Amino acid sequence: MVYMLDRDPCPEAPRLGTMTLHPSPDSVPRARRWFEKFIAPYCPACSIEDCVLLVSELVSNAIVHGRSDEPWVVRVEWYREETSLRIEVHNPGCPANVRMRRPEDDDAHGRGLLLVDSIADSWHSGPSRFGGTVVSFVMADAWE
Repeated sequence: MVYMLDRDPCPEAPRLGTMTLHPSPDSVPRARRWFEKFIAPYCPACSIEDCVLLVSELVSNAIVHGRSDEPWVVRVEWYREETSLRIEVHNPGCPANVRMRRPEDDDAHGRGLLLVDSIADSWHSGPSRFGGTVVSFVMADAWE
């Protein structure tokens, strides 16, 4: 596993941090712990617990749905954009395959994007600048 906290000394650079994770189930709890540790010094006004939950869901989705013939990683990045916090999760999967499901009550899976849609102020999916897919969400008013 490679974990990094990038703090750009340049104030106009909005990225607050990044994590690179192997696509294995044990990376999901690691992503939760490390994101919480890395974001805490920035003291966001939004719920860190909500952000941790959504990071966990998107990293889990990235691991389950990411596909590549080559070794690959899941990349998580977070940015301050004025007063908002934007979190991106990148994987090598196909962007067209990202869709919100409507699971039955007894389905064990399929609620990740529903959670993102209900908790985040907005979310987006599309092609990643690293190749593959990015799914991101925004927490508005994370800073005053």
